[in-house]
Parts: sequence; C-alpha cells; structure tokens
Amino acid sequence: MGFFAVEREGESMASSDSGSRPSRLGRIALGLGLALQASEDFRDLDDHVEYAKSGGVPVPEILAPLGSATMIAAGLGIALWRLPRLSTAAAAGALSAITLTMHDFWTKDPDDRSGDRLAFFGNLTMFGGVLVFLREAYRE
Repeated sequence: MGFFAVEREGESMASSDSGSRPSRLGRIALGLGLALQASEDFRDLDDHVEYAKSGGVPVPEILAPLGSATMIAAGLGIALWRLPRLSTAAAAGALSAITLTMHDFWTKDPDDRSGDRLAFFGNLTMFGGVLVFLREAYRE
C-alpha cells in the first residue's frame, strides 16, 4: 500500500481515516506544532504574563500559564492520539479563547494590526485542523 490510503473492500475511507498515513502525519504535525508553540511561552513566562495582562486577561499570572499548559497537553494528546475527544476539545476551546482575546486585530489601531492579524489567521488555521480531528475523534 502506498503513502495514501486506498479504500478497502467494504470499508470506506471516511471510517478509517484516523489510521491512514496522511492523517497520522497530520495529527502528529498539528499536535507537535501546538505543543511546541505553547512551550515557547514558558521560555519567558514574565513577558507572556505581561502580554496576557495587556490583552485584558483576568488573573493573567494564573490563566496565561494555564492556557499554555493546556495547549501543550492537548497538542501531545492529539499527536499521540490519546484521549482524542478531550485533547481536541481542549485545543479547540483554548484556541478559541486565546485567539479572540489576544489577537483581536479589529479593535487595534490600523498601524498596529499586522502582528495580531497574522497571529489571528495562524490560530484560525490551527483551529480548523483541530476541528477536523475533533470530528474524527467522535467518529471512532
């Protein structure tokens, strides 16, 4: 069998997608990407907390590291496909909250929007990938 899964007799690709190589590779890439990106927040936790504070996050000294830790755990869960429903739901929830709170470029001065706009669309892309695997987790 090649890199791309082929439909087996009596079995649709939709029902076996989580086991195909492209899907497995996608889960690993998405999960590790989420976990590694979130782990960067702990390199300079003080700046991360300050950034959350500037975004109006309540109790940022607790919620900023908690959000990052959630993304690390969820990312590893997705990559390893352990507790997939919980992992994908946690990633979707965290990405939703972080994206709408911290990267609300539409509320920024037009000269200061580009960084937040780029982060918003990057997070939106990750959110889309997480939703695909959330659906897959509930199909199993």
